[in-house]
Amino acid sequence: LPLDVASRPGFLVNRVLMPYLLEAVRMVEEGIAPTRVDAAARDFGMPIGPIELADTVGLDICLAVAERLGATFKIDVPASLRTHVAHKRLGKKSGEGFYKYNARGRPSRPWRSPAPAPAPALAERLILRLLNEAMACLREGVVQDAAAVDLGLVYGTGFAPFRGGPLGYAHALGEQPLHHSLYRLAALHGVGFNPDPGWAQLSLWQGSVA
Repeated sequence: LPLDVASRPGFLVNRVLMPYLLEAVRMVEEGIAPTRVDAAARDFGMPIGPIELADTVGLDICLAVAERLGATFKIDVPASLRTHVAHKRLGKKSGEGFYKYNARGRPSRPWRSPAPAPAPALAERLILRLLNEAMACLREGVVQDAAAVDLGLVYGTGFAPFRGGPLGYAHALGEQPLHHSLYRLAALHGVGFNPDPGWAQLSLWQGSVA
């Protein structure tokens, strides 16, 4: 899918994906099991959980991108990401990252361990961080309209397509509930959840969602 994207740090996909991945890493630092974080994302409709995705991309690559984007957009890089890289636990390619991997490159998990129970609160935290960054990209003109954001992130990240893309999903949530949830999460988890000013410009995102 050809997509016109302005020349900005991270362009669209990396710019939106990295805060989502870093939020997942923070959740693991808080003591939430990686399997629960990943299960929450998959239950929402993502094709792969963010922790397993980070391991698959390579934690050294994630760290390099996080440091560059973090410096530009004032996003803190979780300490555990630096620790894993310093100890050469780079993810799937080194056999260990947040998960350990077997010879076939599959994450090793306890045999027949029960699937984590659905965790809507964890999914909300992950997805709303992604949505907020997607809106920042639209407001800043990284892409031309909301449909471009949605198409880019469905095709570029596998964002649950049946939810209409990030801004389509935000439209379904509604402005008031979205603001309420973002303010609540900002109080709990930091300024990355402060509602982007673009959410107040309804014509920017509600009128052009595909």
